[in-house]
Amino acid sequence: MHNVTILGYEHAYASAITGALDLFALAGVTWKRMQGKTPERIFNVQLASVGKRDVECINHLTIKSQIAIEDVQQTDILIIPTIGGKLDDVLAKNRNLLPFIQYFYAQDSDIASNCSGAFFLAEAGILKDKKATTHWGYAETFNSRYPDVNLMPNQLITQDGNIYCSGGGMAWFDLTLLLIERYCGHDVATNTAKAHVLDISRGNQAAYAQLRSKKYHQDAEILRIQEWLESNYQQSISLDQLARQVNLTNRTFLRRFKLATEQTPFSYLQMLRVEAAKKLLETENLSLESIVAQVGYEDPRSFTRLFSGLTGLSPSQYRKKFFRTLS
Repeated sequence: MHNVTILGYEHAYASAITGALDLFALAGVTWKRMQGKTPERIFNVQLASVGKRDVECINHLTIKSQIAIEDVQQTDILIIPTIGGKLDDVLAKNRNLLPFIQYFYAQDSDIASNCSGAFFLAEAGILKDKKATTHWGYAETFNSRYPDVNLMPNQLITQDGNIYCSGGGMAWFDLTLLLIERYCGHDVATNTAKAHVLDISRGNQAAYAQLRSKKYHQDAEILRIQEWLESNYQQSISLDQLARQVNLTNRTFLRRFKLATEQTPFSYLQMLRVEAAKKLLETENLSLESIVAQVGYEDPRSFTRLFSGLTGLSPSQYRKKFFRTLS
């Protein structure tokens, strides 16, 4: 039996706790029952909290802890679930969790965070110079707070030594299946996924992310150009045209645009066009050629390469994944 400890705290995601509890507890059980074989539990999984206090989750569901984290002497896996409440408040109220994370990391336990749970690992100081991921919506905040962490926000799961991180709020099942595979092998992980009708590998989270522009700088002329591009991305646009709008030389304009946005004007324009194409793919049953033309491109092949590079999916794959009919 492998020991799994889920570290509970107030305002965590309930599903990140109960979902992981279920998958670990039923690995080696559900699939064998379905095959008429004798079930065999593989993991001993428990919810632990400071003082064995009940865990009141963000959805107001209260879950009973099975053990005080102070009484856990050994665990193979320590899981830190998603932060559901206001980030700064939850981190400030739960700094007493950090010594336990540090302790089990020093014991060579596998430490695994889901989504914003990675902030606890960074606060504990165990992510310095290591690869990590978190929800794409927290990437800028994470990078600014922990610049010494090698954040990979497009990755759904990262591993660096004995530290595992997963991205989205519901990526707990990707993380759990990966850990089941690590301890029990591919067949057990695959059978667990089949039994619960889950995809065993979802790649990265780039397709789910909104490509966001940096507009919190203080350069008024560059902000004006950004807003103009957001309204006119369909046009054929030249560097001369942009620079003239703010009475700058091309060289000065390029320098100031990159300093303000951390992008070139044309990478910014490409980002806008991909975002526009994503919306059309989600809502309109148009040909790729029509979509490409509407967002200001002429060559579907070059746009497909651009789209795939930014989202991790081809336009057709993106449409298949996200297109919804109204009927």
